[in-house]
Amino acid sequence: MQRITSKENEFIKHVKKLKDKKYRDINNEYVIEGIKLVAEAIQEKAPIKQIILCDDCERNETLPKDLMYEIAKYECIYVTQKLFKYLTEVQAPQGILAIIEKTPVNTEIDYTQDIIVALNDIQDPGNLGAILRTVDSIGLKQILLSKGTADAYNPKVVRSTMGAIFRVKIIECEDLKQTLKEVKKHKFKIMVSSLQTENTIYDVDYRKKVVIIGNEANGVEREIQEFADEKVKIPMLGRTESLNASVAAGIILYEYVRQKQLS
Repeated sequence: MQRITSKENEFIKHVKKLKDKKYRDINNEYVIEGIKLVAEAIQEKAPIKQIILCDDCERNETLPKDLMYEIAKYECIYVTQKLFKYLTEVQAPQGILAIIEKTPVNTEIDYTQDIIVALNDIQDPGNLGAILRTVDSIGLKQILLSKGTADAYNPKVVRSTMGAIFRVKIIECEDLKQTLKEVKKHKFKIMVSSLQTENTIYDVDYRKKVVIIGNEANGVEREIQEFADEKVKIPMLGRTESLNASVAAGIILYEYVRQKQLS
């Protein structure tokens, strides 16, 4: 068992630097935090490199005993409460972090699923995490991210996914429009949300569709709008003209679920 008490320790410096995207990319690692996420990582057999535990948390038996049994199978590093607070990014930490290896991802798109979700420059980490969670909840196993979308391994995104980060394959697209052109060759149609249409999300068939969720401020970029096969809008009875990106994504994707249950 290794115990660290100084923030000058090289491993501690490494963990702290993993909050930076460039450093995460160079090292192919990211941080997860909290009992639920670590338990999910173990259950999903994520490539856990180290687990960091707060000394006091173990003594106070904050962690479930069955989880402690599983944790013992990995390389565990213990730190003082003061040092753990230095590493954590949450206000009420649960005393457990883990370093996960970003394994090489197979970027081939699975065309066997009914729909494919693509994000066009989603900026807010909370929105991205919530959308990943929604995608996981409806049984999809992949998501396309444009180059301008927030980093999926940002700590806030990872926390917001509530474990979906381990189950949804993240395909980062250097050129989203070019990727969509390839997807169309597999008889998928591109669907975007737009106010410039009379069709609502209830008027279209969701089989073989790529659902594009656009940027929080600007929506789906014009070039992709022009490239789309179908435009839809979410009908709203009040005066608000737009919804939060993750809320809109949830409404659209659960119309797909409704249609699938009726078929």
